[in-house]
Parts: sequence; C-alpha cells; structure tokens
Amino acid sequence: MTERQARAGRGGPPYGLLRHGLRAGAVDWLLARVPTPRRNPFALGYLAVVGATTTFAGLADPDLVLRLQEASSSDGRNLLQHPLRALLLSGFWVAGPDWVPYLWAFALTVAPLERRVGPARAAAVFAAGHIGATLLSQGVVIAGVESGRLEPAAMDYLDIGVSYGVLASLGALAGLLRPAGRVVALGLAAALIAGQIAEDRDLVTGVGHPAALLAGVALWRWLRRRDGRGSCRTRLGVSVARPRSASARASAPRRAAVLDRL
Repeated sequence: MTERQARAGRGGPPYGLLRHGLRAGAVDWLLARVPTPRRNPFALGYLAVVGATTTFAGLADPDLVLRLQEASSSDGRNLLQHPLRALLLSGFWVAGPDWVPYLWAFALTVAPLERRVGPARAAAVFAAGHIGATLLSQGVVIAGVESGRLEPAAMDYLDIGVSYGVLASLGALAGLLRPAGRVVALGLAAALIAGQIAEDRDLVTGVGHPAALLAGVALWRWLRRRDGRGSCRTRLGVSVARPRSASARASAPRRAAVLDRL
C-alpha cells in the first residue's frame, strides 16, 4: 500500500465520515443551546429589560438613578409601605454597573430551564425565588430591627438585583439533570453562595441566597409532574408517549416525541 493510499484509507469511509459526524454533532449540540427569541422568550426579554435599566443607570444623572433605585428597592421600609412596587421593580435592576455577568448567568441557568419547562414555568420559578428570598431575608432584617439587634438604618439599605431569581432557576434546573449533573450543579451553587457570604458578610445575602436556591429545589416535584393530560412523562425536556393499554401497545408502533424546543 502506498503512502497516498494509506492517507486515503485513514481519511475515507468510515473514518472520515465518523470525524465529520462528530464535528457536525458537536456544532449542532452547541447551536441547539444558543438562546433565541423562539426558544427563550422569557430569558431574552428579561435580559433586555435589565440591559435597558443598566444602560440608563450608566448614562443618566446619578442622583436620578439613585432616587429611582431607592424607590424600587425591596428594603424593609419599602416592603412595609409599598410591597408590590418593591417586589416587582427591585428585580429589574442589577447590583453594579455591569450586566455582562448576568448575561452568562441567564444563559447557564434561566435559558436551559426555560427550554425544558417552557417560559411560563421558568418565569414562575424565577418569581418564586425572587419574592420568597426577598420576603425571608428582609423579614429577618425587620425582626432584627424590632428586637434591637440591628440598627434602624438597616431598614433602608438598598436591595435590588436578579440574583435570587437566577439562583432559584439554578436550583430548579438541577432537579432536571441526571444525578451526577445534579450533584455538580448544587455543589457549584453551594460553593458560590459560601464564597459570597464569606466575602460580603451581609445578612441579607447570607439569608437570601441560600433561600433562593432552596426555593428552586422545592419546585422539583412540580416541574417533574405530568401535564394536565397525563399522557406523557417529561425528563430533561424529552416527552415519551405511552399507550394506555396493552392492546394499544400491540397495535401502535413505538414512537417518541421530542418536545424540547431547542
């Protein structure tokens, strides 16, 4: 065999096709997970709002921005006086001048969760984490002020951001992964929260971030539950149709319907 034939043999069928298939499969796998308006309307829509408020905060008068953020803050005083406004608007700002880290956070947590459970349930998970963790953390602050363990100024500390919703989405997403992936996701989340608590030493962060993650974990059963028709079981975004009787199994061909709109 000549050297030219040897090269042709290594690069031709089946090896060349195999390498091409691996490359095409990897590219398809990556492209299927890129957020698009059709696949991720909630995640991209929310990011657009957060991007707009962040851009406004960087361009507008600092005093005006501070007044708007204070009016939107979910601190203890605002929660007691304007609870609905505080809970809603506090999630439309980011804590800091840069929203790029939140872009990656949404891409790795909210977007994949939305692809698996749909935009309505993804929004419900995000809202549950944001509202639940806010009420719990600020409830601790209010109780501390009332008991005299915290200074009254703690009721006015600015409390804005999307971290509670992101952590709740991560906790919920972990429940849809395989056991090994679930352990890795929860371990990384726990390490991230522990590092933030050790660095910030902030009471609201120390209570709110673990509470948001646990809120997502608490929704595992709801996210895994069958839909209203009860005709299919969803796991990792894949829905497998099941015949209702033995005769139906014998007459109908085996089929699987992939519902994950990646």
